[in-house]
Amino acid sequence: MTIENNRAPVQRRHPDWLKVRAPFGERTHQLKKLMGGLRLNTVCQEAMCPNMGECWSHGVATFMILGDICTRGCRYCAVSKGTPMKLDQEEPHRVAEAVEVMELKHAVVTSVDRDDVTDGGAAIFARTIEAIRERSPGCVVEVLIPDFQGSRESLDRVLEMRPEVLAHNIETVPRLYPKARAGGDYLRSLELLDRAHGWAPDVVTKTGMMLGLGEKEDEIHQVLKDLVERNVQILTLGQYLRPTPKHLPVVRHYHPDEFRSWKQVGEKMGFEHVESGPLVRSSYLADRQLKQLKEDRR
Repeated sequence: MTIENNRAPVQRRHPDWLKVRAPFGERTHQLKKLMGGLRLNTVCQEAMCPNMGECWSHGVATFMILGDICTRGCRYCAVSKGTPMKLDQEEPHRVAEAVEVMELKHAVVTSVDRDDVTDGGAAIFARTIEAIRERSPGCVVEVLIPDFQGSRESLDRVLEMRPEVLAHNIETVPRLYPKARAGGDYLRSLELLDRAHGWAPDVVTKTGMMLGLGEKEDEIHQVLKDLVERNVQILTLGQYLRPTPKHLPVVRHYHPDEFRSWKQVGEKMGFEHVESGPLVRSSYLADRQLKQLKEDRR
């Protein structure tokens, strides 16, 4: 925020490199209609993702299961908070139908936090993976899961279905968790990623982190070190963008050159693939991220 001549604070404009085209076009219209007809949510819409137009025109969408109300109050996230409705047991089949109709080769499934249910929604995740495999056996399945409040049983339930990619976002540095992610626990998230790799080493592990909340350079380095030590293979780094004035303000906008530099740092530290840029999000063209990782392994 800036103050001029004692006037009311004025919100800074985004830098030019953060400007994107509005998500319009026939493909976007068709997908919105399909999602509405099947009563499905996408994190693309709920989280106001700046890449929605690009991803949807590319045929990539991220399904958000377990409803559209989150039980936690993370101060960076645009998803609605409150008391959710009971779980929809038919949701896995509708997601699978959408994947089939869209002829997806790579489907991403994420969710809100559901601390109100015993398993955190793990059974619905597992059934969604199973339903997609039944209707679209050639489709790669990537899940972006919550921390399940540290439940090993819930994590194992998802891993038993062997998604090709299991992602869980670390989001920010541990110092900022109380302010930004009060319902989360840094060490709990690290343990989840570590356990996932140890229990199912054939499943690619992935995490994402936002920059711009007030983190320091040495703190970023330490988080990357912690993640590499847990054998996380894919890292995404993107600019935090304030969804509304009620959310945490942006402390700093990182230049694209800085994101390129962090990509180099991450890959030198041991990540197999780093997707880094101002508009990058965890599910941003997720099929491309996995393809690049596989190519780099050859």
